[in-house]
Amino acid sequence: MRISTSSFYEQNVIAMGQQQQKLFRVQQQLATNSKFLTAGDDPVAAARSLGVSQTLSENAQFATSRQRATLALTTEEGALNSVTSILQNIKTLTVAAGNGTLTDADRASLATTIQSGLDQLIGVANSDDGNGQYLFAGFKSGSPPFVASSGGGVQYVGDQGQRLMQVDVARQISTSDDGRSVFQSVQGGAGYVTSSSASNTGTGVFSSVSVNDATAANYGKDFTISFAAGNYTVSTKDTPPVVAATGTFTAGQPISFGGVQLSITGAPADGDTFDVSTAKNAGTDVFEAIGKLVTALRTPLTGGGDAAKAQLLNALSTANVKVTNAHDNVLTVLSSVGSRQNEIDALDSSGADSKLQEESYLSSIQDLDPYSAIAEFYQRQSSLQATQMTFARLNSISLFNYL
Repeated sequence: MRISTSSFYEQNVIAMGQQQQKLFRVQQQLATNSKFLTAGDDPVAAARSLGVSQTLSENAQFATSRQRATLALTTEEGALNSVTSILQNIKTLTVAAGNGTLTDADRASLATTIQSGLDQLIGVANSDDGNGQYLFAGFKSGSPPFVASSGGGVQYVGDQGQRLMQVDVARQISTSDDGRSVFQSVQGGAGYVTSSSASNTGTGVFSSVSVNDATAANYGKDFTISFAAGNYTVSTKDTPPVVAATGTFTAGQPISFGGVQLSITGAPADGDTFDVSTAKNAGTDVFEAIGKLVTALRTPLTGGGDAAKAQLLNALSTANVKVTNAHDNVLTVLSSVGSRQNEIDALDSSGADSKLQEESYLSSIQDLDPYSAIAEFYQRQSSLQATQMTFARLNSISLFNYL
């Protein structure tokens, strides 16, 4: 078959063009370090690569969320540590206030110090995260959660919402705690709180409450102890009240009722009453408890006699129990914050392992083997050069060279 000169040129030009394209493709692969340049080169591998890349992107977003959650929890942890320190100091001052050698002026000085602690506590309760978001306001994080009420004291105006953050595929973690659960709550096992009526005129001083039978019929109810004609009557706060115990009062003798007992020293007057309620029903607002403590310490005992001293001792006992319950509650919240931080650390660790595995798998799918690619590059380069030299030599052949 006769091959024309034009066909010869055309075939050789096409062959060199194809080799140049293959060489250029290898150059692009080396430049991008990728086995395929378009999805059409390897559709299956391209689809797998896209899926793994999306997973890595999601994991990176979760890692960012965990960093923000850790920052929020660390900020709350610092605030709660301040709260525990303030409450511990107030407890110490409350015990010191029971010293019988103190004068009215001494107690007034302690009251001023405790009031300063109360102001600090309110300040911490209204602290923010540095970006204008209040830590303990729930979803209403744009305004202070605790404000002064018109009748005195402090009122919570936030809500009980929990700000959740998605820190993993199937895990959301609360990055905040609302102020009511921190400053106006007690733990379920807080026990009983005893207080004396402000109208008491006797010298009765109560002891702490102890549990002697948690299976008793009236255990867990609230009680009132009233005195008349040298006798005591313990009634529940049910409607109508149920008499839980009666007897002749003897100073210092335990009074048992509803599975608990306490003793009262001194001489309660006729009509005196004492309230024995579960912690959740005795008032759980730590600000109110500390405010009443300050008021009691600022009330002079001079001229009040033994009855005034009894009222002060009872007020100190009640405040000490309530502040202790509040302190224990804050410690529980603080423990919860620590648990969430530990969980985030664990998720960070597993996320780092997952990232390493996904990146390794993605590399096996799309990363180029540089050794084989360089070898192919030189092979195709040599082939192209040989083709070009052959074409140039054949192109120079002419019959005139042999005449």
